[in-house]
Amino acid sequence: MNICLMIYGELDQVSGGYLYDREMVEILRKRGAREEIISLPAGSYALHLTENIFGVLPRVLQKLRPDVLIQDELCHPSLFHCNGTLKKTLNCPVISIVHHLLSSEFRPAWRNNLYRLVEKRYLATVDGFIFNSETTRGVILNLLGMDGTSFVAYPGGDHLNPDIDAPRIVERCGGPGPLKKLFVGNVIPRKGLHELIGALGSLPRRTWRLTVAGNFADDTGYADRIRNLIARAGLSEQVALLGTVSDEKLAALLKDHHCLAVPSFYEGFGIVYLEAMAFGLPVIATRSGAIPEVVADGREGFLVPPGDKVALADRVGLLIRDRNLLAAMSLAARKGQGAYAAFFRI
Repeated sequence: MNICLMIYGELDQVSGGYLYDREMVEILRKRGAREEIISLPAGSYALHLTENIFGVLPRVLQKLRPDVLIQDELCHPSLFHCNGTLKKTLNCPVISIVHHLLSSEFRPAWRNNLYRLVEKRYLATVDGFIFNSETTRGVILNLLGMDGTSFVAYPGGDHLNPDIDAPRIVERCGGPGPLKKLFVGNVIPRKGLHELIGALGSLPRRTWRLTVAGNFADDTGYADRIRNLIARAGLSEQVALLGTVSDEKLAALLKDHHCLAVPSFYEGFGIVYLEAMAFGLPVIATRSGAIPEVVADGREGFLVPPGDKVALADRVGLLIRDRNLLAAMSLAARKGQGAYAAFFRI
């Protein structure tokens, strides 16, 4: 079977969504499918909208003649009108992988209203959906007002091959020194790093350390804001900014830290939470999006309202003061991620 996957940029980009797509491609190839990657050039949202008129996708795909065309939903501005022509030209099913809607993210209402109009138009042009969570499925089907051909293929937490056992996890929790927290994710406003730094700044500095592993290049203005926030608060000795790290380095960080803190304003799933839980790290996150599908509040970590720095600081303080609670949550987190042990569990 000849399958084409359409994405923005290259497949090796560092994010949960691209990891999901890479794992899917690998599985399809192992099962004998011929997978072609169509990399659309990155650009502004407005520029992508014009590609529906001036793009060359129909001609490119005519040469490839796919049996199935899979599109990452992030490409919706380039496809919301073009898909009609593609379907007539190719005469094959068009399937959309939906990680989360752009219009679900935290931003001014007028922008989300625009994105929602375009996304709804795009979603109505496809023949079926692959969702990463029940939450994402519910959001899309509610937007369309109908139930189409779809299934949920959950991501897994086994990507980094965790090699830590329960005794080592307990030993890590009982060690001396400050609580070592890890933030993993692209350094963009949606991930809530500014909220985390603000919350930690209200706690005694000797009691915690924060390591930030993520791409600082996606939003350089926000990255500068983070650096300035750390400098103004005098937290340079408490916060380590590593930038993007390799899988090997990330695994070492997860093995060495006490908990993961990524208080994102919205996640369609959140693979990083599962990766952390596989290493026995309880998660401090928000109740937004599909995160409650992944993390059991009060057992495998703590979930707080998005943007609530007081609640965030309170939950971190609990783990600082009570290492027995930290150990119990760490073991529960490792056990809980077992439900998502492998990629594409359906």
